[in-house]
Amino acid sequence: MSLLIGIFGWIGSAAVLLAYGLISTNRVGGRSVLYHLLNLGGSLCLIVNSGYYGAYPSTFVNVVWSFIAMFALIRAGRLLKRPQAMM
Repeated sequence: MSLLIGIFGWIGSAAVLLAYGLISTNRVGGRSVLYHLLNLGGSLCLIVNSGYYGAYPSTFVNVVWSFIAMFALIRAGRLLKRPQAMM
């Protein structure tokens, strides 16, 4: 079980760092679905890892991080469904 939890931690760390790297190098934008999915997936994996090991401040940060990512994805979905204005 400990190995699986460790794998979750490494995957979560990689996903969050990849998201940060992509946005920092302008390969994705701040409204990119990929950016928010990487943050959401990464934070969920890190919640499992940090919660298992009792690192509650880190767990808390990742819970908030995941809610921000979910909100952004929901908002992006609404923006994608909005009809384009006629020019």
